[in-house]
Amino acid sequence: MDEKNLKPQQLNIELSEEIGQGVYSNLAVITHSSSEFVVDFVRIMPGIPKANVKSRIILTPEHAKRLLFALQDNIKKFEAVNGPIKNNPGSDPMLPPLSFGGPTAQA
Repeated sequence: MDEKNLKPQQLNIELSEEIGQGVYSNLAVITHSSSEFVVDFVRIMPGIPKANVKSRIILTPEHAKRLLFALQDNIKKFEAVNGPIKNNPGSDPMLPPLSFGGPTAQA
């Protein structure tokens, strides 16, 4: 047996500067078919009735489940350090926020 076959393979992941800047999203819309999950990341702004999809990620069901487990693990670690992440009282965590709860400005 080759010794090089026993070593775990490394994956070199490159992150371009443009992608590394990230895109802000405060809503994710998830749909699925029998063969894929589609996650649309959206940015909604107060007082603006139209929102644009900023990014779309398409995953196999297996990758979607791995993402679920990774998010659960990271949320558990985050809450262990920072305390529980709170949902707005009375709001449905499955629905997008319709207002941001802050004061409205007038000019």
